[in-house]
Amino acid sequence: MSARYASWSALAALAALVAAWPGAARANPHDTFGFGSRSTALGGAVAADVHDASANYYNPAGLARAEGLELSIGYFRASHHLSTNGVDNEVDPVKGLVLGLVAPGELFGLKFAFGLGAHLPDDRISRVRAFRQEQPRWELYDNRNQRLTLATNLAVAVTDWLEIGGGLSFMSSTRGRLDITGSANIFAPSQSQLRHEVDADLTAVRYPIVGARVALTDRIALAAVYRHEFQLGLDLTAHLQGDISGLTTARYDLATSSVNNYLPRQVVLGGSWALSDAVRVNADFTWLEWSAYVAPVAKLDVGLDIPPPKGGWPASISPPETPAPLKVVPLRLSDRLVPHLGVEWRALDRGWLRGLVRAGYEVQKSPIAAQTASVSYIDRDRHTGSLGLGLVLVHPGEIMPGSIALDGHAQLSVLPEADTLKSSPADLVGDFRAGGTIWNFGATLTATFEGPVVGGARPAGTAAPPVATAKKLGSAR
Repeated sequence: MSARYASWSALAALAALVAAWPGAARANPHDTFGFGSRSTALGGAVAADVHDASANYYNPAGLARAEGLELSIGYFRASHHLSTNGVDNEVDPVKGLVLGLVAPGELFGLKFAFGLGAHLPDDRISRVRAFRQEQPRWELYDNRNQRLTLATNLAVAVTDWLEIGGGLSFMSSTRGRLDITGSANIFAPSQSQLRHEVDADLTAVRYPIVGARVALTDRIALAAVYRHEFQLGLDLTAHLQGDISGLTTARYDLATSSVNNYLPRQVVLGGSWALSDAVRVNADFTWLEWSAYVAPVAKLDVGLDIPPPKGGWPASISPPETPAPLKVVPLRLSDRLVPHLGVEWRALDRGWLRGLVRAGYEVQKSPIAAQTASVSYIDRDRHTGSLGLGLVLVHPGEIMPGSIALDGHAQLSVLPEADTLKSSPADLVGDFRAGGTIWNFGATLTATFEGPVVGGARPAGTAAPPVATAKKLGSAR
């Protein structure tokens, strides 16, 4: 068989195999690295204490606590240093802009707010990566955040002590098509004429989020949040058709559909306690339904038709056969309860200038069982500590009756090294040791414009409704 014809056949087989191999499991960037510097610095323990644009992810009900129109922009970069047997696995960094909007108003005597939050990767809109299922890969990190996210929510303060909110989050799904046509000259490969066409597009996947916050007292609040699961599809089709040296016309059709990324259903219960006017302690507990995990395995439909020419094939040519179905080894995961803790201290308060110090911690036990068989989905328990600083300028000038806040965070995730021992000494990969760290740095700038609200008449500088009292006592603003 000629080199050109062999390359063409290998391309078709490769397309089938790549489509059939699993990709990464989780997709939402906020689950690992947080959304907004204040919330990230508090270890994500803000369900009962969030009041800025990050409420679009942590608890939509918190939007109703905004004192005025809020605009925020931030940037973060998370660098992975994950290795196997001492060799860095070169997991791509996650980086990009974080944008937020909170627009409060008043309707029928009730305070409400609209929120918008987005994560915009600065190097690509979406990325898809696939490996052989036998190849070791960091299942929950390698393909996790390389995509655009958007969330829109509404919230309302039903009473002075109860806020509710909800909305939709959007993620980008991928569809692609590959067409190759022309002629392959197996006797003179340089004279082959092949044309290809590639088409890919992104489609939106939506999932709901709802939340509630109850202020038990001016200093103590509780919250509950529900995030629905979602699945990001990866649909690929390929069509190859062409003449083979005038002997026959070959046709190869491939259609594959898979779940490239999956986020489990989540339930969050949280609490916030203002120990004093300067110190607040938060705790969240997040349940993740990993047992409902949908493996990123392709449903493959392959058609190969290469009719033999009159007189049969020359002895030197062996036409390829339809690729055998890939035997996929299932991956089972277990439900997990993830605790988040956060502390915020207002270290400086001079009226017009406030300085805040924050710290947070979370621990997440890996949901993936020991990989003792032929597959190697690497994961380790993750211990994450975070620190942050905040600086708030209150009423910086007559042109802005509000505040400007600059928040920064540093986050370190440690995945302790551990050995993975294979049950078979003939395993393709064999035993390996894996672990590492993830560093995350970022900052967020927020401008709050206090003044008349939509549908109401609260003038600039006057007090917010009582529902915001608990926030004033112990939180950043």
